[in-house]
Amino acid sequence: MGPVPTYIAFLRAINLGKSRKFPKDAIAGATASIGARDVATYINTGNVRLASSMRSPAKVEAALEAAYLADRGFEVPTIVFTPPQLREVVADCEALRAEFGEPGTHYVTLLKATPPLAAVDAVHALQAPHERLVVRGRALHLMTDGGVQGSRLDNARELKDLGVGTARTVNVVRTLVERWC
Repeated sequence: MGPVPTYIAFLRAINLGKSRKFPKDAIAGATASIGARDVATYINTGNVRLASSMRSPAKVEAALEAAYLADRGFEVPTIVFTPPQLREVVADCEALRAEFGEPGTHYVTLLKATPPLAAVDAVHALQAPHERLVVRGRALHLMTDGGVQGSRLDNARELKDLGVGTARTVNVVRTLVERWC
C-alpha cells in the first residue's frame, strides 16, 4: 500500500451568526472522526488539511459533510482539493496577475465541480469598470481595483450557475499551498 493521500478541504458558510458556529478544534475533531490523520486547520474560516486512505476527493467530501452534519446539526458544504490541484489554482493566480496586473483585491472561489461551459461563458461576458471575473478549472477569480464590498460583479446571478463554492483571498490560498502542499 502506498502513501496515504493528503487533501485540503474548504468549508462553506461556517462561523456566520449564532447558529453556524464551528470552531477550529471542533472541525479538527469531526474531521478525525472519519479516520483522517494529520489533521490541521488554518484560521477560523474552514480550511483543513487531512490525510485519508479514501482515494477520491468526492469520497472525502461526502464523508466530511456527513461528519460535520452529525457534529454540528447543520449542513456544511465542503470543497476538497488535492495538493496538486491547489498548486494549480495558485499558478493560475500568478498567471492572471501577469496578464492583468496586480489587482487591489483578488478573491478565489473554490468550486465543488468543474462548471458547465455555458455558465463559464456567461460569467466571462460580465463586465464592470475596474473588475474582472475569470474561471479557470474549479476556481473563479474575482479581481477588483477596490474592495469586494463595492463589487458590481460579486453577486451577479450568473455566478450561481457555476455551482457550490467558497471564497478565500488569494493570500489565504497562497499560504495554504506554502504550508500544506
